[in-house]
Amino acid sequence: MNDELKGELSSLHRSSFLLHRFLSLCSLCPLWQTKSRMIKIYSAHWLLPVSSPQIKDGAVAVEGSRIVAVGETADLVARFPGAAREEFGEAAILPGLVNCHSHVELTAMRGYLEDVEGDFFAWLMKLTQARLQRMTADDLRVSATWGAVEAARAGVTTLADASNDGEACAHALGDVGLRGVVHQEAIHPDPNRAPDELAKLKDKLARLRPLETELVRVGVSPHSPYSVSVPLLESVADLAARERLPLTIHAAESEAEDLLIREGRGIFADGLALRGIEWRAPKVSPIRYLKQLGLLNPYTLLAHCVRADDEDIEAIRESGAAVAHCPKSNAKLGHGRAPYEKFLRLRLGLGSDSVASNNTCDLFEEARFALLLARSATRLERMGELDAARAVHDATLGGALALGFETCGSLEEGKQADLAVVRLDAPHQTPAHDAARALVFSSSGRDVELTVVAGREIYRGGRVLSVDEERLRARVREIKGKL
Repeated sequence: MNDELKGELSSLHRSSFLLHRFLSLCSLCPLWQTKSRMIKIYSAHWLLPVSSPQIKDGAVAVEGSRIVAVGETADLVARFPGAAREEFGEAAILPGLVNCHSHVELTAMRGYLEDVEGDFFAWLMKLTQARLQRMTADDLRVSATWGAVEAARAGVTTLADASNDGEACAHALGDVGLRGVVHQEAIHPDPNRAPDELAKLKDKLARLRPLETELVRVGVSPHSPYSVSVPLLESVADLAARERLPLTIHAAESEAEDLLIREGRGIFADGLALRGIEWRAPKVSPIRYLKQLGLLNPYTLLAHCVRADDEDIEAIRESGAAVAHCPKSNAKLGHGRAPYEKFLRLRLGLGSDSVASNNTCDLFEEARFALLLARSATRLERMGELDAARAVHDATLGGALALGFETCGSLEEGKQADLAVVRLDAPHQTPAHDAARALVFSSSGRDVELTVVAGREIYRGGRVLSVDEERLRARVREIKGKL
């Protein structure tokens, strides 16, 4: 190698070293770090962290899947001068809504069961026959995905779903990009069938496990005290405890359930007798019945609890179990009003139930119904406890904690970037003096502008970004024809 070439290489090596050194030193500079990261700032007139007070002209900074800062817009813009920024103006940014009880596989049955709503037993039979006899596996997946689309459009980022076909729900959440728990159902009232039904549940769970992701978890759901035998209830509870699976169950929902458990009579008792299934009433409330069987614990989510009395509520509180309050579905099916004002001391979230019993997946409507129904039956001196801020809490952070999702539900540094942006400039919302009150008393899911899950935008400006809505809409209409 000649001297000239050696000199050029030496110069090149020196330049390379100096460039590398320069870049290394730059990487230690906070300003360089700020500019080099992919950070986006979402800002609006209102920011509701939920875990802390509302912020006027507030913003949230997102990097990847996480929140890196929350505060006043001016402060975040100064802190992250190189970040991308989107200003929404007269709008509210809040944590993504958490729907603690849904059945998305039934979305194609919206309005289909309304002719039998006065007879809960007939309602359940018509639903079951339609699902098993008229819907294919692909129909159920399409129906579930359409339900997930509706949720995303309404600012819902997390679903706790009870599914007869857990695979359909897991695929739906994954396709749309939602966070959630897929509770695979187990159901059969005959105690002699308990071993076979438990084996079926384990097989379904084995097929579900590969579908778990960072966003989607798997759980179990013994359907209810009236549809699952004692041996099967105990076996599923034992399975959940051993494998640390979240468990949800419909509980204290209807008069028919109450009559069966307390007195051994009514339409559910008649149904068991017709099938030759022996039933001995424990003669306690459904909640205390579940407590006796070991189903009340911190991993349990109780859906409905319409007929929970003070002793039941104390048993729930002591056990650490959570409640999914579904006020619209409870009212629409004529089950009554659950005591939301007494649930406030429990781990508590809101749920829509299926659109077969509710018609919409809209957590703002659920929050409004919860407050208004409770206020209608509450003394004036307790009205202050039933405020919009509490309802927003239950629709977000309360629901997340009820499901065991401790890294989402509020806008805080280090938490998952699950958020929704809701416009507050429509005629039905203007003027807005307080963001939480405007959201609960004036808004609906139709006012959502943006839904973000783990930093990924899945819905924006009227369009879900992750699936083909037109194809799904056409398929849902085909399923309607089958029904």
